[in-house]
Amino acid sequence: MNNLDKRKKERAILVGVTVAGKRWQTEDHLEELALLADTAGAEVVETIVQVRKRIDPAYFMGRGKAEELAELAKEKKANLLIFDDDLSPAQARNLGKISEMKVLDRSGLILDIFASRAKTKEACTQVELAQLNYLLPRLTRQWTHLSRQVGGIGVRGPGETQLEVDRRLIRKRIRVLTMALEKIKSQREVRRRGRTGNLKVALVGYTNAGKSTLMNALTDSGVFVEDRLFATLDPTVRRLAVPGIEDVLLIDTVGFIRKLPHNLVASFMSTLEEAVVADVLLHVVDITHPMMFDHIAVVNDVLRELNTFEKPTIFVFNKIDALKQKALIDRLRNEYESAVFTSAARGLFLGDLKKAVVKLVRESVRELVVTIGVEHSATIARLYDLAQIITAEYGDENVEMRLNAEPDKVGLIESLVADKGTITNNEIHTDVSTA
Repeated sequence: MNNLDKRKKERAILVGVTVAGKRWQTEDHLEELALLADTAGAEVVETIVQVRKRIDPAYFMGRGKAEELAELAKEKKANLLIFDDDLSPAQARNLGKISEMKVLDRSGLILDIFASRAKTKEACTQVELAQLNYLLPRLTRQWTHLSRQVGGIGVRGPGETQLEVDRRLIRKRIRVLTMALEKIKSQREVRRRGRTGNLKVALVGYTNAGKSTLMNALTDSGVFVEDRLFATLDPTVRRLAVPGIEDVLLIDTVGFIRKLPHNLVASFMSTLEEAVVADVLLHVVDITHPMMFDHIAVVNDVLRELNTFEKPTIFVFNKIDALKQKALIDRLRNEYESAVFTSAARGLFLGDLKKAVVKLVRESVRELVVTIGVEHSATIARLYDLAQIITAEYGDENVEMRLNAEPDKVGLIESLVADKGTITNNEIHTDVSTA
C-alpha cells in the first residue's frame, strides 16, 4: 500500500441510484463504497444518491442528471466518477463522454483494489484474468501492449480493424492465464493431499471482520493485518493448538463483500476451494457493524454458491470489546446455536472458541477403522470419496484404513463394507475442560 499512499490521490464522486425506494440501503452501500475508494487510494469529495423509477439504459441515471453530475465534478475538481452498481459498457462510455473523466463501477473498483493487493504469482494471475474478462466487452483500443506479454499476433488479415486485433490479443491472454490457473489449481490440490489426516478449519467472513487478526491471535503467526478492506488475498495456513485434537490446520481465506464481481469469484475459485475442503468453518462476524445481519447473508450466499453452506459452522462474533449494546450478545446467543463471542485484537475468550471447535468436531465427525480385502479396489476408492482417510496400511491380503466420516455418511460406508470387511468405531477423545 506504500505505492498507493505516495501517488497523488484521485478526487472521486460516488454515485448511487435507487429504484426501490430504499434510500437508506443505498446510502449504506455508498458508505462501504467510500471505504473501497479509500482502500484504492481515492479521496471522496462528494456522494450523490438519485431516486428513479427505472434505470436509464443509456446513461444509467438519465442524461439530465449526468450533465448535472459533470458540472458538479468540475466544481469539486473531481476526476473520477464511481458508481455503486455495475454499468453496461454503453453506459460507462456515454457517461465518460458527457463528463470527460474516468468512470468506474463497483466491480471495476474492487478489481483495481485486488490488483494493488496481489503479491503472489497465484493472486496476480487470478486478478489479471478477472480484469481481462471484465474489460473485454468494454474494450476501446487500449490494450495492444499485451502483444509484448504473449509474443505478438503475427500478420493481420486484410481489413481487420485495430479493435479486433486488441480483442484477439486479450482472448489469447485469457487462454494463457486460464491454463496457468489450471496448473496452479493442480499444485494446490497436491498440497492439500499432503495435508490429508489433518482437521482443517477455515476462517470465512465479510471483509474486514477480523479474520486475519483472529488467526494471529489463535496461532501466534504474523499474517498481515490492516484496517482496510481486502488486506489479504492469498489463503494462509497455520497449525492451531487445540487440546484434545491433533493436527488442526487453520486456514485464512479472502474476505467476501456484497456485489462481489462474478469474474472475481470465478478466478479465485482455487483459493475459495480452501473453504470447500475444510472440515469446519469459522464464520467471523463484526458484531459492531450496523449491517451485521446483511453481511452474514452475503457470506452465506457465497457459501451456497460454493456448495459449502451445510458444513459444520461456528459463528464467531468478533470485536465485542468495542460493542456498546451488550444486550445484543444475549439475542445472538439465542438466535445462533453455535455462537462464540470474542475480541481477536485483545485476545478475549479464545479458549471458548477452541472449546466450541472441539465440541463441534466431536458432534460432527465419527472416526472409523475399516479393514477390507485389497481385491475390493472399487470399494476402497469409494471410501476415499465418502470420508477423510487419515491412514491406510496395506498388507498382503487386507488394507486397514483409519478415517473420519460425517455422521450421515456412516450408514452408507457400513453398507459398502458389509460382507467385504469389518468396521470398528473409534471414540474421538477430546478433553473439553482443558481446551
